[in-house]
Amino acid sequence: MREARTRWPRQRDAAPPEGVTSQFATVTPTDLDVCLRACAAHSAKLVAGLDRRRTALAEALRHLLAVHAAAQTAPPASGGSPLAMIRRPAKSPAGAASLADELLDPLLTVGNKALDCGYEDELKLAVLIGDTVLTQRRRSRAGWRLRARTLEAMGAEAAAIEAYERYLEFTDDDGFGVAAKVVGLRLGEDRRYELLRGLERDCPEAAAFAVRPVTESWAEGLALRASGDRDGARPRLIGALLAQERGGAPVTELQDAMSQYLDLAMEAAGTDPDAVAGLTGLVALYAEQRRSRMRGPVEDPTFGGVRWTTVGEFRNRIAGKSICLIANSQRVGTSSMGAEIDGYDLVVRFNSYRIDPAATGARTDIHATIHKHGFNWDQEVHTRLVFGGVSGDWKHSLRNRLVPGAQQYLGDESLRWPLRDIGRVGADVWPAIPTTGFNMLWLLDHLDVSSRLDLIGFDFYESGAYRLPTAMKMPITSVHEYTSEKAWVMERAQSVTDMRIRLR
Repeated sequence: MREARTRWPRQRDAAPPEGVTSQFATVTPTDLDVCLRACAAHSAKLVAGLDRRRTALAEALRHLLAVHAAAQTAPPASGGSPLAMIRRPAKSPAGAASLADELLDPLLTVGNKALDCGYEDELKLAVLIGDTVLTQRRRSRAGWRLRARTLEAMGAEAAAIEAYERYLEFTDDDGFGVAAKVVGLRLGEDRRYELLRGLERDCPEAAAFAVRPVTESWAEGLALRASGDRDGARPRLIGALLAQERGGAPVTELQDAMSQYLDLAMEAAGTDPDAVAGLTGLVALYAEQRRSRMRGPVEDPTFGGVRWTTVGEFRNRIAGKSICLIANSQRVGTSSMGAEIDGYDLVVRFNSYRIDPAATGARTDIHATIHKHGFNWDQEVHTRLVFGGVSGDWKHSLRNRLVPGAQQYLGDESLRWPLRDIGRVGADVWPAIPTTGFNMLWLLDHLDVSSRLDLIGFDFYESGAYRLPTAMKMPITSVHEYTSEKAWVMERAQSVTDMRIRLR
């Protein structure tokens, strides 16, 4: 673990002086063996607790190490064993293990789970994993996206933007909304610059404190503010902000400091209309840079005049209609059911569905999707239902990913997480996270107003996935319980054929 840890100084001390390139600007060549030792050490120090994110990381680490261990102990097989995950081909650096396909997904899963934790040690681990993947796979989309998201979380936004742009170079389908993210980060950077220049212009005395240590000027400013000396506090606090900017402090730290300064300034302004007016423009710049960093620019705040639909309104729209739900399975992709599918009153498709009219049909009336990616959000449908377990994350995704004019109706929060919120089915009854398909199917079964309800091609991924080409790179996630979902469906099935399960 020592080799991994010595790669990072403490984040607060890592900021380069003005004009010096960030330590994160380029990928640091990292051997797979070094990364795996770091993962093993991190796994050993994780203890059971109430933090579900670290629990998920611990599970991902155990899986990664188990897969690696199986590869090391598996006997060699003729023709190349699929378990030969650690190889030393001629093109690899001398003595370095190469990253085989079978180990890539478990490693990336660990990196993403570490990023989800958000703590300093876990962010360092995510950086290390991203560097490891990109050392051997320079064109890995998942590797560049992991690197970009991790650097953004650490406040190294210039390096994050570069990584996001590399990701965009290697993909034709921006299902994660990365292009908008890059625009938002750049716009946020511009607004942050304007805000700091405004403070610098309005308080020339701050220049004397911008060359002093940040913590010293900030502490003095807070002390003077507490004693009532607002005139003495102001240049010191602004000087500390300018020193952070010039020192290349992480954007997250600088943003938090600006927020605290503006809170103090508004408090000092009180009800003085002139003082409040002087701060209004600065606060507006701060708010815009925060919004831009979160979701990028929104050209059409009404998203093409889309209308919310409640669970009751949705029920009325589907009442008496024949409905088919189309699986993203190879069984559908190789079928010839297109015309039959299009003959239903309503056609429901999921997430990153793929259209081949002869096999899948051409119509999509209802698009049900998880909030975490943006595949097919630009396809025109009558109703789009976006599912998500956490309200804040769900709202953030809608602001980021909704495409103006691509839908007439959008499910409101009453339709956000059907199994849990409408059915009140808790984790004690259904422990697994419900899939998009199961949430949609459960909702339609619960409403019970359809004249016909058929599932087309639902084999619960036994035949493999049939999705948009970019989405095919995504693994079939293990957080869902397909066996339980299949059992639920079969208990309610009225008839079952190779291609169709009829519930009504």
